[in-house]
Amino acid sequence: MPELPEVETTRRGIAPHVEGREVSEVIVRQPRLRVPVPTDLVDRPVGARVGALARRAKYLLVPLEGEAPGTLLWHLGMSGSLRIVRIGELPRKHDHIDLVLDDGAILRYHDPRRFGFVDWLAGTPEQDPRLSRLGPEPLSAAFDGERLFSRSRGRRLAVKPFLMDNAVVVGVGNIYAAEALFLAGVDPRRAAGRISRERYERLAGAVKEVLAAAITQGGTTLRDFVGGTGEPGYFKQRLNVYGRDGQPCRRCGGELRLVTLGQRASVFCPRCQT
Repeated sequence: MPELPEVETTRRGIAPHVEGREVSEVIVRQPRLRVPVPTDLVDRPVGARVGALARRAKYLLVPLEGEAPGTLLWHLGMSGSLRIVRIGELPRKHDHIDLVLDDGAILRYHDPRRFGFVDWLAGTPEQDPRLSRLGPEPLSAAFDGERLFSRSRGRRLAVKPFLMDNAVVVGVGNIYAAEALFLAGVDPRRAAGRISRERYERLAGAVKEVLAAAITQGGTTLRDFVGGTGEPGYFKQRLNVYGRDGQPCRRCGGELRLVTLGQRASVFCPRCQT
């Protein structure tokens, strides 16, 4: 699933091509996504000008300015991607939606599994219930070790699913939670409420470091993901634990172990993570 770095990579890749452009046409080839495409999506954005793209957690926000302003709320689901193509480039299988712009560029949505969606928000995006209950962005000053420490008191939940809770902090998905816990030397099985403030400070720093590095590398491509320019993400080459169960730890040489936490696979090093 595209996680925060992949969505941020997408935003940065498509923003220069769509911001300030006018939407001249919307083409919906497949309306049956995880959430059905609104029936009026082919009409609402036409004639509107695209504002500054934003990201909240794993959601991409495309503001549209005009007589009836609104925002397209986009989620890439398990296998979705948004990329820029030019008029005349024939759609491939699973190219479900096109936003045709006034300069001949097309913002094209591709989603083989159809677990993503796009919705129209007429009001303030922050008031939408999918966004209003979210925790702070992990790369912001609002997220730090003190927040993790205070929110974890009394919690018996393992620290890895605790870190992946969007009410605690947004956008730290399975890949990056595993990598941050390894970098911080924290066992993912340890109860969240039994971790010290000092170790949470280290973990918060590791989350920021891992996510920043992943964004610089264009995200992680395991199967389907490509960024806004059609390029895969290269952070896969830097993964220390995710997907490497049974292989030697890059730090100590010991064998990495696989466990299941919160119904998600988690790989860790029993020697380096305590």
